[in-house]
Amino acid sequence: MIGDGAMSAGMAYEAMNNAGHLKKRLFVILNDNEMSIAPPVGAMSSYLSRLYAEEPFQDLKSAAKSAISLLPPPFRDGAKRAKDMVKHMTVGGTLFEQLGFSYVGPIDGHDMEQLLNVLRTVKQRATGPMLIHVLTKKGKGYAPAEASSDRYHGVAKFDVVSGKQHKAPSNAPSYTSVFAQSLINESEKDDKIVAVTAAMPDGTGLNLFAERFPNRCFDVGIAEQHGVTFCAALAAGGMKPFCTMYSTFLQRGYDQVVHDVAVQRLPVRFAIDRAGLVGADGATHAGSFDIAFLANLPDFVVMAAADEAELAHMVATAAAINDRPSAFRFPRGEGAGVEMPEAGIPLEIGKGRIIQEGSRVAILSFGTRLQECLKAGEALAQRGIKPTIADARFAKPLDHDLIRQLVANHEALITVEEGSVGGFGSHVMQFLADDGAFDTGLKIRSMVFPDTFIDHNSPTKMYEVAGMNAPQIEAKVLEVLGIAQIGAARA
Repeated sequence: MIGDGAMSAGMAYEAMNNAGHLKKRLFVILNDNEMSIAPPVGAMSSYLSRLYAEEPFQDLKSAAKSAISLLPPPFRDGAKRAKDMVKHMTVGGTLFEQLGFSYVGPIDGHDMEQLLNVLRTVKQRATGPMLIHVLTKKGKGYAPAEASSDRYHGVAKFDVVSGKQHKAPSNAPSYTSVFAQSLINESEKDDKIVAVTAAMPDGTGLNLFAERFPNRCFDVGIAEQHGVTFCAALAAGGMKPFCTMYSTFLQRGYDQVVHDVAVQRLPVRFAIDRAGLVGADGATHAGSFDIAFLANLPDFVVMAAADEAELAHMVATAAAINDRPSAFRFPRGEGAGVEMPEAGIPLEIGKGRIIQEGSRVAILSFGTRLQECLKAGEALAQRGIKPTIADARFAKPLDHDLIRQLVANHEALITVEEGSVGGFGSHVMQFLADDGAFDTGLKIRSMVFPDTFIDHNSPTKMYEVAGMNAPQIEAKVLEVLGIAQIGAARA
């Protein structure tokens, strides 16, 4: 089963090419509903639209085959050649049959009698790969989804009768909207800035950018590998591309990030949405690994915004980096409600900041867990413990001076990040090991995501499972300081 949007991805062609070569009995059902999170783009989408604008192709093929069977044997070869010529002049099936598939369709996916008859027939008669082109309507039978099918890709709790989703009112702008507006602001000043996404303009805020700069925004469809290499080419040509993708989708283009961008030190800017745990989108969209897989690449700048104001500054920072690739990550959902600057100001590369001065223990946060660190700090203050809290801003390059300062003035250091092991905390520990910090008995802990995929839930509940909300950060501080906790609620 494959959707019409996913059919534009390179893996689909690779698989069809392989299947056509093997000539095995493989049934591919193309579920074509003309609906993606964003409007489908590209030549494949246009091709499929032409297919179902024509008469169903299997009817022509069936009629021709039946007519040929009635001819005397001497005439059948010529008739078959004529039928094949007509078939390839007909829009339906041509591309798929050239790849070695027998094409059936398009058929109505909601006509169960017709659909089941087709499935039974191809199961009985097929000798090689088959592609069954099925037309459906997304959300069919449920009026709210039919009316707004894009809203039902990732849902919160909702009223079944009305379809209304129960979402808490927003108290601050979303990170995505802040990114979009910040990018627009930078682009007003620099006509070399362009934006590229892979079938996620609405989710990343680039729909707003496209409204302002329609000729500078490119949606390549579900083709992250191509999108990354496209950005590499734009950068090589002197443009300033922002490769804007969800964290988990960027993983598909990692080979291109390494070979086409990093090896050539091209200044592609990776704007990584959906960083960390994302609630309604579930484990498939949780941005857990990008810190680790980007921070290990040479000459890569890797940033994480602690709040929406920091995000605006990081967009400006990325726009100003012209000698190497860079990335900045931000989560789904609303910001922290901090005061926004009039305009983003480029940050000093590799420099963090002290948020709160304290003693005994230092908490070094990378990303939006900073807000939870501050809440933990308030709870600890009631126990007479005031931790130093710092915002790293950069996982690469690390702020060596800041880390040395924290280690020199505290008996313990805790790093906190919204990502898997192997990321920011691992880089801090490697630096401290090489710097000889562990030779003096330094206590250090690293709070990262657990070694498992966390099930669909609200972000707060998911971070509770991950052990990274304020009470758990507080508990980690008490643990590293050797202070006994009172009550199971703190465990």
